[in-house]
Amino acid sequence: MPNILLIDDDTALCELLAEYLANLGYTVRLAHDGGQGLRELFARPPDLVLLDVTMPRQDGWDTLHRIREMTALPVVMLTARDEEPDVLRGFSLGADDYVTKPFSFAQLAARIQAVLHRASRGDSDEHYLHLGDLEINLATKTVARGAEIIKLTPTEFNLLIHHSGEVVSPEQLVREVWGPPYTDEVGNVRRYIWHLRQKIETDPEHPRYIFNERGFGYRAI
Repeated sequence: MPNILLIDDDTALCELLAEYLANLGYTVRLAHDGGQGLRELFARPPDLVLLDVTMPRQDGWDTLHRIREMTALPVVMLTARDEEPDVLRGFSLGADDYVTKPFSFAQLAARIQAVLHRASRGDSDEHYLHLGDLEINLATKTVARGAEIIKLTPTEFNLLIHHSGEVVSPEQLVREVWGPPYTDEVGNVRRYIWHLRQKIETDPEHPRYIFNERGFGYRAI
């Protein structure tokens, strides 16, 4: 089973959550501040990071920024701050999911499974996809424009390649990209489309790759 790094200064929550996830077969390592978490991550990269936002010395925002400078591994934010600006900030920094406290352990486990599934999707593919001047390597799950490598999270990558050339409704994207635990969170699509455009479009206000088809959904060329 995958290895999870849990970075949270709430030691009681960490112990209970680690025990719950261990009973599901996950290997869980703990860190109680951002600095310790980064040291653990770079010493032994996990398959997924659970990252609290509010921590002493180095908060979750700064920690996520450092993680994204080095790797695209899946990160799920854990926080009591569910206001729209905080959610958007998490997505803009490259979070793959955003779970607000209090949450049920079963709900979090379902989201972990969904994020890991998105991250592993496409491992058997060995060919390229071209969207305009973007070259997408489906084996390594990388996106390039000429010599420039565009860093995408696993969720952003799957959203970009999903049903290329077809018009897909937000509801269908939520079901197929995020999975069953997210059926009531269609707003995730709008947020991710916005951030994906910031990365791949030379002019996000005049997109060339991902289009809104008003009343129907989105289409990637």
